[in-house]
Parts: sequence; C-alpha cells; structure tokens
Amino acid sequence: MKPVLIAGSAGKTDSYEKALHALGCPCVTSLAPLVTQTETEQFYGLLLPGGGDIDPVLFAQTNRGSKQIEPETDRAQLALLHQFILSGRPVLGVCKGMQLLNVYFGGSICQHLPTYRTHAYDNGDRYHPCATLPYTLLHRLYGNRFIVNSAHHQGIEKPGRRLAVMQYADDRVIEGLYHTGLPVVGVQWHPERLHPDCGIPGAADGSVLIKSFLSGYTGLSV
Repeated sequence: MKPVLIAGSAGKTDSYEKALHALGCPCVTSLAPLVTQTETEQFYGLLLPGGGDIDPVLFAQTNRGSKQIEPETDRAQLALLHQFILSGRPVLGVCKGMQLLNVYFGGSICQHLPTYRTHAYDNGDRYHPCATLPYTLLHRLYGNRFIVNSAHHQGIEKPGRRLAVMQYADDRVIEGLYHTGLPVVGVQWHPERLHPDCGIPGAADGSVLIKSFLSGYTGLSV
C-alpha cells in the first residue's frame, strides 16, 4: 500500500503514525510542498492532524479568541490539501484538520464555543455523546449514538461548499462532515486515540473510521 501523508511536523504526529502503523499502513509526516501530480500520486491519501487554531485571516475574520496560531503551518497544510483535492485522493481531517477542510471549502469557524467546557482539553480529552445523521458514513460505521473524545475550544460555524454534516454533539456542535462529491471526511474528535478500552463506556473504536479512510470511504452516504 502507498503511504499516507500526514500534513504535520515530525515529532508532533506520533499518535497518528502509531494508529496507521497498527493497521499496517506506512506513513510520511511532512509539510513540504507537492508541486506536481506525480508527487501527489506517490501517496495513498492525506491526513490533516489536530493542532493549534487556524489563522482567522484565512476565513475573513479578525482574532476573536484564537490562540496557538501557526500561520505558516496553516498555509502549508492548505496547499497540500489543494493538491490532494485536485487528485481526488482520500482525505481525513481530524480536529483542526476538519476545520481546515471547512476553511478550504469556504466555510467559517466559531473561534470560541459558548459550550467550550464540554469540548476543551483539560488534563486530557473530554468525552461526550454524539448523534449521527441517518444514511451517512458515521451512522453506518457506529450507529445512532456513541461517545467521542474532544480537545478543542473552536468549532464549525458555517459549513463550506458541498460539505454536509453527519454528526452533532448534544450541544449542536458539529462533530463530523463529509464532502458530497469527493472522498473527503472530517471529524472534530480524535479517532487516533479513541478505543473501546479507554475506560469510558460506549466509547467508539477510532480505528474503524481510520480503516474506512484507508479503504477509500466506500459508501460515504447510502
């Protein structure tokens, strides 16, 4: 199998690398630009990992609570995303990665959620229930409701072009998106470190979603 490109910096993506390797998938972590289609085609797909907040300039806002911004990283990740979108290859966005997908397709970000305490990292991930929409990928993989892990204080405000919601938290924060015409999926939670034996009853097995990414998201919506 071709390697997955993780759009991040070495040493900051260990959990994603471990999750992919556990499923027998090679991966490369890099923010180096891919200029040609041939360069992009050496990879199976793109994983956009979590991280700090996105530069608000990229979604036409001033700073209203964003922090740990890395403008150069944002732009490098968006440039890589553009190449994978052009090639039609699978993309999985995780936490910040889902928000980057939304920004790329013209959506906006709520820079500080009113209910951020339910979602923000606090000496560890927060766990909370979510509901999936019928006939979507997450519904097919996990059913109507399950527990996810969160580590974010921002969220999707307005979904971008051709991005459809497939999961909400109980406070209506969007937890999952997919593109209606491309193999592109984003989740606000962290499948790379979510597993049934984490001690939280009802917690989903994140490897199920990662396996779906590696299979090309067969049947994104049914």
